[in-house]
Amino acid sequence: MSPSLHSTMWFTFFLSCSISLLHHASSSSVSPLSHTKLLDSMDGFQNYTAISDFRLVNRRKLGACLGKNPYRKIQVNSKSELSDDQMITVTVSGVLLPSKSDWVGMITPSNANINACPQNVILYQQTGDLSAQPLLCHYPVKAQFVSNDPDYIGCKKKECKKYDQMGKCLVTTCSASITFHVINIRTDIQFVFFGAGFQTPCVLAISELLKFSNPKKPLYGHLSSVDSTGTSMRLTWVSGDKKNQGRITTHVETSDAQIHSECTYNSLRVIEASALPSPAVDFGWHDPGYIHSAVMTGLKPSTSFSYRYGSNSAGWSAKINFKTPPSGGSNELKFLAFGDMGKAPRDASIEHYIQPGSIAVTQAMADEISSGNVDSIFHIGDISYATGFLVEWDFFLHLITPVASQVSYMTAIGNHERDYVSSGSLYITPDSGGECGVPYESYFPMPTPAKDKPWYSIEQGSVHFVVISTEHDWSRNSEQYQWMSRDMASVDRSRTPWLIFTG
Repeated sequence: MSPSLHSTMWFTFFLSCSISLLHHASSSSVSPLSHTKLLDSMDGFQNYTAISDFRLVNRRKLGACLGKNPYRKIQVNSKSELSDDQMITVTVSGVLLPSKSDWVGMITPSNANINACPQNVILYQQTGDLSAQPLLCHYPVKAQFVSNDPDYIGCKKKECKKYDQMGKCLVTTCSASITFHVINIRTDIQFVFFGAGFQTPCVLAISELLKFSNPKKPLYGHLSSVDSTGTSMRLTWVSGDKKNQGRITTHVETSDAQIHSECTYNSLRVIEASALPSPAVDFGWHDPGYIHSAVMTGLKPSTSFSYRYGSNSAGWSAKINFKTPPSGGSNELKFLAFGDMGKAPRDASIEHYIQPGSIAVTQAMADEISSGNVDSIFHIGDISYATGFLVEWDFFLHLITPVASQVSYMTAIGNHERDYVSSGSLYITPDSGGECGVPYESYFPMPTPAKDKPWYSIEQGSVHFVVISTEHDWSRNSEQYQWMSRDMASVDRSRTPWLIFTG
C-alpha cells in the first residue's frame, strides 16, 4: 500500500562524516538547512582525524629527558575545585630551549602510571599491535603542542632566572600558556609536560592535582522512547554516586497541573574492567561512574514537559524542557536521522579519535529543536568512536546533552560499538577496541528484546521504524532475521503508511 496522502513526515539526514546535508520533506515549502558551520568545522582538525600519532602515543617507549633544568614547571590557573564544564589555562615556564615537539597531556586519574608498562605487552599484542612497549599505563585524555601558544617557539615570554654580579642576565627561560576544555569526568586530573613529541616522549614536569567540585554530580541526561504510545520516556544519566537517585519530578508546561510520575531506576556499575578485553580494560580504561536509568510514565504524546534528575545527596540537574514524540498512528512526525557522528574537542587538543563535523552537526540539531522542527532523533550506528578509550563516552554525552535531553534520542549499534575478536560479533574485527557493546548498551538502553540483541521497532506518528544490528547475524533463519520478518509483516500500513528500515 502506498503512503497515505493525509500523513506528513519531515526528516533530515545529517551526514557528519562527510560534512554534507540532505534535506527531504513531503512538502516543498520547507527550505533546506544552511548551517555554514558544517562546512567550516573541519579546518581546526584537518590533521588529526581518525588515526594520528597521538592515538598511538601509549604504544611508545618512555624515554629519559636529557639535561637537568631546575626552573621548569607546569601550573594551572584554576585555584579552586573544577566545575562541571570550564576552560582552564595551563602554563609551562622555566623552559630553556622551546621545541615544536613539546606537548602537554591531560592525565586521569592523578595516580595514573605515566611510566612504561612492559608487563602489559601481551595485552597490546591481542589488539594486533606488535610495535614497541607502551608509553603510558594510562592513556592521556587529550593533548596539545605547547607551540599552540604562538609566542612559545620565539621565546617572546621571557624571564631571567639568574644574574651575575653586574646585573647581567645569565639564564633566560621561556614560558607559554594553552587552554584546555575540561568537563566533569568524576576522577581527579593532572597535566603532564612532555618533551620529544609523540614518537619518543619523556616527562618534563607534572602539575598539581585537580579535583572536581562535585564528582558525584548527576550529568549528561538523555531521553529515549520505550514504546509507541508517546506516554512514557526513559531518562538515562551518569553520576559518581552509587545510591539510587530518587524520583524524577515532571510537570506539564502548558497547564497548572502537576504530573508526578513514579520512576523505576537502576543504579549499577555496569562496565566492570574484568568484563572487557583490552584496550578498554587496559590502557583505555576509565572509571565510568554509575549509570542511572528511569522511566517517566503517565505522560501525553506531543506534549511539552519539564524535568530534573538527581538526589539531595548527589545534587540535582537544572530544570530541562522536553517534548514527547507523537504516538504511533498519528498524522505527522518531524525527525532527524544521521550516523557516524562521534565527537570533537572544544579546544585545540588532539584526541584519540576526532570527528570534525560533530560539534557543528550537534549545533545544527539544537537550532532545529529550538525552532520546534524536531520530534525525535535517530543516531544510526558509530555513536561516540570511543573504541576502548572509555573517558571519551563522557565527552560524547556532554556534546549531545543539549539535544538528547529535549527529545527522544534513539540509536542503533555499529561496528565501532560492538565488533571485537572472539566477542560473538558478526564481523571479526577489533573496531570497538574491546568495548564489545557493553558501554553502548549501558549508556543507550533501547526497547530491545534482551541484552546483546540490539534490534527493535517503534512507531512515531505515521512511521514504523525497524532498527536492526548490522553487527549481529541477520542472515536467513537467524534469530534477528526471523524477528525482522515477523515485525515487518505485522505493520498496519493504514495506521503507519511509512516503513523505515535502518541499521
